[in-house]
Amino acid sequence: MDGISRTATVARGRRATAGMLAVAVVAAGMLATAQSPGRHPVTGRVIAPVMGVGGAGWLERPEREAEEAPTTAIKALELRPGQTVADIGAGSGYYTVRMANAVGPTGKVYATDIQPGMLDILRRRLTRLGLTNVETVLGEPDDPKLPAGALDLAIMVDVYHELAAPQTFVRRLRASLKPTGRLVLLEFRKEDPSIPIRPEHKMSIAEVKAELEPEGFVLSTVLNDLPWQHILVLTRTDAP
Repeated sequence: MDGISRTATVARGRRATAGMLAVAVVAAGMLATAQSPGRHPVTGRVIAPVMGVGGAGWLERPEREAEEAPTTAIKALELRPGQTVADIGAGSGYYTVRMANAVGPTGKVYATDIQPGMLDILRRRLTRLGLTNVETVLGEPDDPKLPAGALDLAIMVDVYHELAAPQTFVRRLRASLKPTGRLVLLEFRKEDPSIPIRPEHKMSIAEVKAELEPEGFVLSTVLNDLPWQHILVLTRTDAP
């Protein structure tokens, strides 16, 4: 087999594996969500089911760096020591620990999730790593439970499309941002059908603008530095 053929075969294998993983994640999410996920009232987008605790292993898969480039994503956030940030829907803490290292011991990370089981996994991880600048928060489907005006940045990594009450949640999250604070969404690109993720777990740029700009945000930056995801940076419309 020549080099080109081997490369093509490997690529097909990776796509097939990723596709199977994506199906597994959706299945885990459906097990965690009994009610119909519904649709967004503005765009009609199908709201995806929340991934259950049983899917935590997928968040830690060794292929994630190659498929999603989280190191590149963290760099793109331009976090600085001493900042206060939030990882919304933190899950097992894959991004939380990276953000905690970026803001340093003088900074703070609020790690929120609506599933106590995910927070249990995250707390064990923090203890193992000796990270003391992270506060875990049990949120609610319509409320992240974060302090008002506290955040320099809030990030949702493949989470926004699962919010059961997106409008109410985003309004409350906006109140937790400083006037200069940023909301960052990482979402699988719906515009690219070759990305092996189920459609309800993808977002388009147009959907993000239509859903979040009426809630007091403006989509200020779109970065496509990642293999599969948009990095969508939103700022408050009243930012100085």
